Amino acid sequence: MSETKHSWIWSLPAVIEPDPLSGCDLSLPLRCLLMRRGIKTVQEAFDLLDPPALPDPSTQFPDLRAAVERISRACREQEALAICGDYDADGMTSSALLLQALTPLGARPTVAIPSRSDDGYGLNPRMVQELHDSGIRVLITVDNGVSARKALELASELAMEVIVTDHHTIPEERPPMAALIHPATTPQTSPYRGLAGVGLAYVLALAVAEDLQRPEAIRSARDLFCIGTVADMAPLQGANRRWLHEGLRHLHRTDCAGLKALQRLAGLDDRPLRSDDIGFQIAPRINAVGRLGEPSLVVDLLTSVDADVAMGLARRCDDYNRQRRDLCDAIEAEAVALIEADTGGLPPFLLLAQSHWHHGVIGIVAARLVERYHRPAALLAGEGNGMLRASVRAPKGFAVDAALKACHTLLDRYGGHPAAGGFTVVAAHVSALHAQLNDLAQHWLSGAGEGLPVQPEALLRLSQIDWELWSELQKLEPFGVGNEAPLFWARDCAVLNSRLLSGGHLSLTLSQDDVQRRAIAWRWRSEEALPERCDVAFTIGMNRWKGETRVQLELKALRQHSECIDLVRGDHRYNARRVSETGLAVRNDEGQEICAEIKPGSTLISNDPLARHPMVLQLLEEASLGLGLRP
Repeated sequence: MSETKHSWIWSLPAVIEPDPLSGCDLSLPLRCLLMRRGIKTVQEAFDLLDPPALPDPSTQFPDLRAAVERISRACREQEALAICGDYDADGMTSSALLLQALTPLGARPTVAIPSRSDDGYGLNPRMVQELHDSGIRVLITVDNGVSARKALELASELAMEVIVTDHHTIPEERPPMAALIHPATTPQTSPYRGLAGVGLAYVLALAVAEDLQRPEAIRSARDLFCIGTVADMAPLQGANRRWLHEGLRHLHRTDCAGLKALQRLAGLDDRPLRSDDIGFQIAPRINAVGRLGEPSLVVDLLTSVDADVAMGLARRCDDYNRQRRDLCDAIEAEAVALIEADTGGLPPFLLLAQSHWHHGVIGIVAARLVERYHRPAALLAGEGNGMLRASVRAPKGFAVDAALKACHTLLDRYGGHPAAGGFTVVAAHVSALHAQLNDLAQHWLSGAGEGLPVQPEALLRLSQIDWELWSELQKLEPFGVGNEAPLFWARDCAVLNSRLLSGGHLSLTLSQDDVQRRAIAWRWRSEEALPERCDVAFTIGMNRWKGETRVQLELKALRQHSECIDLVRGDHRYNARRVSETGLAVRNDEGQEICAEIKPGSTLISNDPLARHPMVLQLLEEASLGLGLRP
């Protein structure tokens, strides 16, 4: 949990009777949460809790039939083909999925993944030439390829057929390829629009197995889909949610020896897995190999059929993950020391360069700096020949891709999306680049403010946090991008005790109305004393320790409790306070005050004519939520 000051924002709308989701088997706080996420009808809620069946993918992907026909022919004729992957978890699981699926279907697939340090991202001409020289005439790219113009043009000249499966941005002028399986080619409202590379590989494997009437050949494919989708932080909506919802129930009983070995090393019990188990236990062990080692290790692990061999490979992944953690901690400590030693104050954009930093982990450290300082951050490592390679991360609201595009004249190469990106730059241009990025970040900060925004979605009393609520939350799983774990808040909690744990985490016991609950603040960095009474924002997690399992609060923000709160609108500040158990008053800078009351059914009533104005009404609604007068 960051030491940065938090800016509390309240999720509207305030929920009033009649409750449109009262037909759902969910408690009021969770119904409020769903309504604030835009779910307005019982049917929409049912579709979230039990995702509907998916349309036939052949009706969604225009080139799928052509791709299936060519791959099915390769399987029937036992043809050699190459699966060209990527070195992140999405690319490695995609490669393993197709290798594991196409081999029993009759094809003779081989996997080719570029080296992060030697080749960089994606299909390249050298790979194409080497595969052609070895007799390969059919290529399938996974999680890359759509923008690999030089490589695809060479493949076309060599009469190689390339089927591209990718979810990255399609260039304006499409390179030559036999077929393109891409979410952007599906209808605008298609449930397949959010698929990552492993999801597209799964679609292709499903379609080929169905075409050859061999469904048993892809028995473990959905397990690898689950790992790659969560690891790549794909949106958990549409097809992703449907397949994860089904797959997570059975993942702990996978037939994949490599996944079994990873689960054993991670200490995961023989129980249905959650998306958090993948995100925090399994995915880091896979990603670490792509960052520091050879991606072929992960492909070998995920396609191994021997339990002992798989365990040996999994232990090597575990070793890489420990090495990755040590590297990240060392680079983070060095980066923080550099920032704190700068007497000129905290710049709007954090840009740090050290030639000895490892390319494979600087993105992780950049994300940690964003969490700590609420600033966009770029870490640069040496590339040789006077060049530096960078990974960029940013808080929500600062568009990394747009910022890099604005600085493109100073960059050698760049790419990314709003939350993350990368670039290479001549060392001599770094100072000018930092100045330009500082200007862009300062403009953003002037509008966003210095505080790290935290936006609770529903109010809970500590007495409501129990196993019954936990069971309800499981109905909303899996959580991730597009379906985030609910952020709750509780007001006026007493801190009974606190202690700092190894690793820099803070353990607390909170009390409210004689009810006590355990809480944990991960990566706690504040040196300030905790207030005796506080408001807390938190997600709800499960703590397993020494055979005991309990529900706990995982703190995201903590503030001194007050019966008054401040609301800011542009240049205007408003003070809101409780005046009774159901009443509130809001005062502006000029001393004018409006009173309101919350009636049964959560309806807000005010006799002041100004309360009819939409902006004033919204201000009163936010005040009622921030003061805990509504759920």
